Amino acid sequence: MFWRKKMTQPDKPHTENEILEPETLQDNELDLEREATDGNPLEGMPEGIDEGMMAQVQEMMARMQKADDLERELAELKMRYNRLLGDFDGYRTRTALEAKEAEARGISRAAETLFPVMDDMARAVEYGKQNPQGIVDGLGALQSKLVKLFESLGLEQTGQKGEKFDPAFHEALQVVSGAEDDTIVEVFQSGFRMGDRLIRPARVVVSKVSN
Repeated sequence: MFWRKKMTQPDKPHTENEILEPETLQDNELDLEREATDGNPLEGMPEGIDEGMMAQVQEMMARMQKADDLERELAELKMRYNRLLGDFDGYRTRTALEAKEAEARGISRAAETLFPVMDDMARAVEYGKQNPQGIVDGLGALQSKLVKLFESLGLEQTGQKGEKFDPAFHEALQVVSGAEDDTIVEVFQSGFRMGDRLIRPARVVVSKVSN
């Protein structure tokens, strides 16, 4: 059995008393449902998921997004670390090479200053063969030349006879009676210093006034 609209007048708009067919009623109900669910975040979700569960899902998704961001940041930091590590390895290699070059230059400089002394020693030996007494004067001259060479390198001789004993630069091998306390009376080995830095201690004999 079919239901049809009860028309009062032709081409007249529907009124509140108008009787609708079942199909029209069903369409109107669907429209009302869509209006009721418009803007609802749960729309389209399976039945049984409430707002609390939806909030948990959203929180979990936010955490996953944060984890992805942290993972990307960690990858970037690792890349930067590897780059810095490579730069540091290069710097360390360059520094080691520069240190070796500086050491080689220092050795060359020291050798260049000692070559004249070696030549003088060779001449003194040849001269001593002809005049044994003259070799003493030659050795004294060589000693004075060596001291001047050390001074040109920035070294200062310390621990001379008559000098006050200084434990920072002198090593007392023996203490003997003397007219003054803490005075160097004999030198076994001269010392050298570079400013306040000790290069080699002087080994000396120190006097002490007897009571």
